[in-house]
Amino acid sequence: MKPRRIVAGVLVVLGAVLMFGAAQTPAGAAVMALGVLVEVAGIALERRRR
Repeated sequence: MKPRRIVAGVLVVLGAVLMFGAAQTPAGAAVMALGVLVEVAGIALERRRR
């Protein structure tokens, strides 16, 4: 497995966890934004690979 694909997968999962946890925190909007950015980075890495 290629390192870029592993990193992309980890970023997508981390982003999903951050977005899920956003509802549980007082600063949910900031956490949600961070989760979205991490997701986008992971998706961009996967698409760049192709």
